[in-house]
Amino acid sequence: MMMAVWLTLGWPAGSPAAEPVMLEVRTDPSGGVRAVATVVFPAPLPLVRELLTDYAHWPEFFEVPMRVAALTIDQGVATVDVRISHALLPVERRLVTESRALSDRELVSDLKGGDFRRYQRRWVLSPIDQGLHTKGEFELLVEIDSMAPDWVIAAATKRDLEAHFRIVREKCLARVMPEK
Repeated sequence: MMMAVWLTLGWPAGSPAAEPVMLEVRTDPSGGVRAVATVVFPAPLPLVRELLTDYAHWPEFFEVPMRVAALTIDQGVATVDVRISHALLPVERRLVTESRALSDRELVSDLKGGDFRRYQRRWVLSPIDQGLHTKGEFELLVEIDSMAPDWVIAAATKRDLEAHFRIVREKCLARVMPEK
């Protein structure tokens, strides 16, 4: 099953930040769900990278209820233990990842433990518009240890990522254009 959606969020027409979000979510033949996206953030790359690596505040970037149960950072590797409560899942699920920057522009997270069979997330960030904005290339492969069919997880993942990208873009905009 493949779902693709173009989102245009509330930025002025003609602004590079108003470029659509391209998101494709589909079931993966080997199990789980694969999502790829291109997101234009209305902020310079260092600010976007700062937000995407702010693991202590990660729950604020999603509409799905979650909490950080533990966070350690050792030699540039963040081990994040997140507890997720999702309407599709009967009980809170645990996701433990190791996240690291491979460069100033590439961020990766890999499954370390918890209630997931697979979890790999990758961001590749590029400055655009003379560095005023950032293009993010996003990839996610996730498989939850659950009885829910993958096509149901794909539909929920699509909805959850749409909200996530919107929230991160809004946080970027709030940081670059603070209220007066």
